[in-house]
Amino acid sequence: MTGIIELQREFFKENSKVIFRNNAFAVSVFRYSSGIEALELINSRGKMVVLPYMGQMIWDLEFDGVDLKMKNMFSEPKRADEIIDTYGCFAFHSGLISGGCPGPEDKHGLHGEMPCAKMDRAWLEITNEGIRVCGETEYIKGFGHHYLACPSVEMFSSQSFIQLNMTVKNLSGMEMPLQYMCHTNYAYLENGVMKQNFPESIFMLRESIPNHVKPTEKWIDYNKKLFSGEETIAVLNQSDLYDPEIVFFADELDRYQEEAEFEMVSPDGVTFFTKFPTAELNYATRWLLHNSDQQVGAFVLPATCRPEGFLAAKRAGTLIKLRSGEERSFTVVTGKK
Repeated sequence: MTGIIELQREFFKENSKVIFRNNAFAVSVFRYSSGIEALELINSRGKMVVLPYMGQMIWDLEFDGVDLKMKNMFSEPKRADEIIDTYGCFAFHSGLISGGCPGPEDKHGLHGEMPCAKMDRAWLEITNEGIRVCGETEYIKGFGHHYLACPSVEMFSSQSFIQLNMTVKNLSGMEMPLQYMCHTNYAYLENGVMKQNFPESIFMLRESIPNHVKPTEKWIDYNKKLFSGEETIAVLNQSDLYDPEIVFFADELDRYQEEAEFEMVSPDGVTFFTKFPTAELNYATRWLLHNSDQQVGAFVLPATCRPEGFLAAKRAGTLIKLRSGEERSFTVVTGKK
C-alpha cells in the first residue's frame, strides 16, 4: 500500500516542521532564507534535503556521519535560472532538450533548462520500503518543444543509498531531442581510489575546453601527460593538479556491462558508489576539481551522451530523438556502502 502526501508551497515556512513520522522516517518541511522550499528526510542512517520546487535538486546528502556532497561556496540554495548561480547541491538533473557545457555555437545555458526548473507539482509517496519525493513540470514553448518531466528520489528504510529517477514524455506532435545526465557532485576523498566494473582504458580525457575553464600552463602540461598516458588518475593523490577541473569521458558502456557500477574508496574504508543500467545511460563522465572554494570527486556522472553541449551531441549522433507521445525513463542508485 502506498500513502500519498500532496505538498503545497504554503506548507513551507522559515521554521522547520515535521509533517510525517513513523518508526523508520521523519520528514520535515522548511524554507531557506533565500525563499527556496526544502524537504528534509531522515532515516536511521542519515538525512537528505530535497528542493521539491526547484528542479528537484538534492541539496544535501549525509549517511553514517559522512557528508557526501562536494565542498562549495553556497551556504544555501539561491534563486536562479541556471545551475551556475546556485552550484552547491549534491545532485541535479541535467538536460533535457539540451545539456552539458555549451559549445561556442550553442545557445543553451550550462546543463540546460532542467536543473532549476520550476516544478508544477510535488508530492510524497510512502511505502513499507521507503519514501519517494516526486514531482512534475510541464515545459512548453509556442512554436517550440513541449514535454512533461517527472523526477523522483527515494530514500529507503535503514539504508545508506538513494534511488533517483527521471521520466520524460514528449507531449508535442513533433519529434523532440533529449539529452540527460544525472549530475551527482560527490565529495573529494583525499587518496580515494576510483574503481569500476569496466577496464580503465574506457576513459578518455576531455579535449574540448568549456568557457568556464581557464587553463594554466601547469594544467596544460598535466593534461598533455594524461593524454599521452604518461600520467593516469585512479587515485586522488595530486590535488594541486586538479585545478582547473580534470574531466574524462567513457562512451558506449553497453559494450562491456548491462549494469554499470562505479566506486570511490577512501583510505579509511568509506565507499561511495553509483549503479545504473547501460541500456538507459550509456555514457559516463568523471569530473575532478580541487581548489580552495570547490572540491569535488565526481567519480561517475551517468548520461545519455557526452556533456559537451547540444551541437556536439548532434554531430556525434548521440542525441536521443523522442517521437510524439514517446516516454523515456532513467534510474540511478547511489550513496554510501
